[in-house]
Amino acid sequence: MMKASEFRNLSADELKNKLSELVESHFNMRFQQKIGQLENTSRLKQIKREIARVKTIQREKELNTR
Repeated sequence: MMKASEFRNLSADELKNKLSELVESHFNMRFQQKIGQLENTSRLKQIKREIARVKTIQREKELNTR
């Protein structure tokens, strides 16, 4: 789990890549949960929060460039 300060050090492209990785991971975990194979359900909540952090930082960077 990365902290917001670590995300802020990434470039825009790296943030975009990280977001796509997190979204894919979230999808796979949701799928595993539905078929009963997911053991660590708290990780879903962590991934959701990381997705929100990345989106927030992307928006901050977008507003700062204007």
